[in-house]
Amino acid sequence: MNYKQKVNEFLSQKVIAITGVSRNPKTEVGNAIYKKFKSAGYTVYPINPFADQIEGDKCYPTLSSTPKKPDAVFIATNPAISVDIVKQCIENGIQKIWFHRSFGNGSFSEEAAKFGEENGLSVIRSGCPMMFIKDADFFHRTTAFFMKIFGKLE
Repeated sequence: MNYKQKVNEFLSQKVIAITGVSRNPKTEVGNAIYKKFKSAGYTVYPINPFADQIEGDKCYPTLSSTPKKPDAVFIATNPAISVDIVKQCIENGIQKIWFHRSFGNGSFSEEAAKFGEENGLSVIRSGCPMMFIKDADFFHRTTAFFMKIFGKLE
């Protein structure tokens, strides 16, 4: 499956968990992505083991603690804990993951990505849903254009 197909499949899911949301919403990309998915009509679960609420919504410590199993997980955590998130996905039967990554490493971990792929997960190694989701802003559309030109999109 190519990159665009993986993105379309991920975005066709209805229930998305976002790992890496923060109690400080101004500093973390996970919060912006959480709000974007929510405003686009998705059922979205924020995941942070150290927060009770994010953006005024109940936050969950792990993927297994959400009221409904997520169809997919967007990973916006520190890369050092990405392997743990992938393990949670495998344990919970979640087959689609997407690492936040633009021109830097972002949340991407090669070890986590390989582990996911070896366990049958559909892994998106780069990019951001805000580049593709309905009503993408100019900045994200432009970033997607340049990432494609420079070969940074899987």
